[in-house]
Amino acid sequence: MSHTATILLLGSGELGREFVISAKRLGAYVVACDAYDNAPAMQVSDAHEVFSMLDAEALRRAVETRRPDYIVPEIEAIRTEVLAELEQEGFTVVPSARAAQLTMNRDAIRDLAAHDLGLTTSAYRYAKNLEEVRAAAAHTGFPCVVKPVMSSSGKGQTTVRDEAGLEAAWDYAVANMRGDRSRVIVEQFVAFDYEITLLTVRHKGGVTFCPPIGHRQERGDYQESWQPIAMSDAALASAQDMARTIVDDLGGYGLFGVEFFAKGEEVIFSELSPRPHDTGMVTLVSQNLTEFDLHARAVLGLPVPAELRARPAASAVILAERNSESLSYEGLAEALAEPGTDLRIFAKPTSRPYRRMGVALATAGDTDTARAHARAAADKVRIVYGD
Repeated sequence: MSHTATILLLGSGELGREFVISAKRLGAYVVACDAYDNAPAMQVSDAHEVFSMLDAEALRRAVETRRPDYIVPEIEAIRTEVLAELEQEGFTVVPSARAAQLTMNRDAIRDLAAHDLGLTTSAYRYAKNLEEVRAAAAHTGFPCVVKPVMSSSGKGQTTVRDEAGLEAAWDYAVANMRGDRSRVIVEQFVAFDYEITLLTVRHKGGVTFCPPIGHRQERGDYQESWQPIAMSDAALASAQDMARTIVDDLGGYGLFGVEFFAKGEEVIFSELSPRPHDTGMVTLVSQNLTEFDLHARAVLGLPVPAELRARPAASAVILAERNSESLSYEGLAEALAEPGTDLRIFAKPTSRPYRRMGVALATAGDTDTARAHARAAADKVRIVYGD
């Protein structure tokens, strides 16, 4: 065998693309899978398969045909019961089938965090229709946040200020749901000072944390991130303690994106993804080992440093404005003329409004300067629509 391992990647977006590059540098053979052809990770993989991750028969067929050493989910919308069966049959699911099942939907992971593990969370309830949304909001109070239990990159999320906004929030959540469950979580709005992603690596040698990443959201989706974000020692220790507790409970090896709200010294658990995180794209320039390198090392059972550091850096997204099947890009030279910048263009075959098509990255002497340069570079990239 000329490769170190065979990986079946379930989901082939931009995060999967960077993971494929990292895994292949370590000698892995990667088969990238997604519901559409020419997805970003497929463009750099050894082979690819096109099928819906929600098609149980197609998912099992791909695994049984490819016989991978590792099954690595990159998205939430997967028939996780099939992953559980495959794990029982001897296949390795990253980080584990249980982790995939619990994090596929926000309700399961929130219940685990709040009820089983006793982590600090905001008040919340679930709803399956508009009437239940109204009842849940009466419990949490206003403002509240309404979001699908399963969606892509935070889409479908609305902050609701009063009862008049609940119907529109419900409709928006339903329109952006993934999977086959019409269910939302209604949670108390936390008037946080800032929000962070704590990239947490569970590996054979223990648990390692990346320096915390700050980020800004719009429409429930990340717009920019920066690393490191300043936190008090007490707040960081609290976040690390909660992150360690939940990833140890989920088990397996890999990188987890654990999100928190911070208000003064108080840290409140928000969400968790058992895979590289979109806000962590800043690590492409901030860390010597990116989040994708760390995920690949943990998955393959290779050493991960006990301590990770980051230079001041930032990322800013490049978004599409409309639907198109004919795309090209201009302004890259102008963007890269910004000090300390780099770009990742994801080469997605189609666009839609607000779809993430690329990211600008920047390093500087401090994160404020890096943020300014990253945003300026992103603004200079122009998407040209040919239809």
